Amino acid sequence: MQVSLENTGAIGRRMTVTIPAERMEESVVKRLSSMGRNLRLPGFRPGKAPRKLIESKYGSQVVMEVAEQLINEGYRNALGEEKVIPAGSPKIEAKTIERGKDLEFVAEFEVFPEVSRVDLSGESITRPACEVGEADIDRTIESLRSRAVEWDPTEDAASDGDQLTIDFAGTIDGEPFEGGQGSDYPMELGKGAMLPEFESALAGVRAGEERTATVNFPEDYPGQAVAGKQAEFRITVKAVAHPRLPEVDEAFIKGLGVEDGTEAALREEVRKNLERELKDRIRANVKNQVMEKLVELNPIEIPAQLAQEEADRVIESTRARFAQQGLKDVPVDRDKVMPEARRRVALGLVIHEVVRANEIKTDDAKVRERVEELASSYEHPEEFVQWHYADRSRLANVEAVVLEDQVVEFLLDSAEVTDKTVSFEEFVNSGAS
Repeated sequence: MQVSLENTGAIGRRMTVTIPAERMEESVVKRLSSMGRNLRLPGFRPGKAPRKLIESKYGSQVVMEVAEQLINEGYRNALGEEKVIPAGSPKIEAKTIERGKDLEFVAEFEVFPEVSRVDLSGESITRPACEVGEADIDRTIESLRSRAVEWDPTEDAASDGDQLTIDFAGTIDGEPFEGGQGSDYPMELGKGAMLPEFESALAGVRAGEERTATVNFPEDYPGQAVAGKQAEFRITVKAVAHPRLPEVDEAFIKGLGVEDGTEAALREEVRKNLERELKDRIRANVKNQVMEKLVELNPIEIPAQLAQEEADRVIESTRARFAQQGLKDVPVDRDKVMPEARRRVALGLVIHEVVRANEIKTDDAKVRERVEELASSYEHPEEFVQWHYADRSRLANVEAVVLEDQVVEFLLDSAEVTDKTVSFEEFVNSGAS
């Protein structure tokens, strides 16, 4: 077998493989002989049909089957000879498939790009440093109260924070459109759940009144059927209600799962939860900085097939998210998700090389620690731990996260890390993660 390999770009390769005619003929003859031993043809006993008859009837088919087998084997063997690892499936074109001639084919594929930087020497990382304070606990308790709000009907004019119960019917160019109608729909004024023009039309409304709203759907609105279009909505306000927050009493506290029922116990539980959240957010913030640095330091060419496969996964998850919001069969623009897909592939390739080059292995003790950390928020943490260790696939998900954390820890050792003091509220509200 002869193999020649040439570069067609930074990661593109074209490999030409030639398999001797003798090998091709030997395989064809062997396949025809094997077939003849069991073949039944009219007028002949099983296995007694003349070889020429078998060849005339099945020869072309056998040649193609043998060629496919030899091409697959030849491709794998050629990769081994050239010590090349393809990034995805190849495009294979047979040049000659004919008895008596060498079998020649060309395989075009991409290889994994070379990653040059596997550390963060000389790079700066800022690590947030903050603590949970009493004011943070107060705000969280107020948030918990707002989630348990009760609504008192009123004849007053509606203002931000009030709940409206509405019927609405929307039209575009005078025609109703899918998703443009609703009945007994509850909305909290000022929360931004509806488009701005829709909400502003309801300012100061009273129960029993009707309003009309002209709404301009954004160009990037998820529902492409209405994106960029103008709609008219007729809205009937059936009820207006003021919010009434519950008292922080024993019943309220026990309703949150704090059996002690005291405010002190509630505050301690809130503190623990906020500290857990803070730890996770800081870890995610630092991790994101490290990952962004890695991608920035390694401007690699991305294998097209890997990018397309990742785009498929992004589209699938996006559609699933839309479906959870009640938006079914929403088309997703592949061109718009490709940048994120390419970034994910680049990051995965760089992390893989960091792990390989520095021989980073998953630490079983850290995996156990992470599982127990996740379990701590459950009522029966030991059952959560057992559930993970009872299924290898569930544990593998945690192992993948821990391995990434170990990569981050390794890279931070080579970076210049600066702690920056920031308040809990500022850090959380900044959206940093």
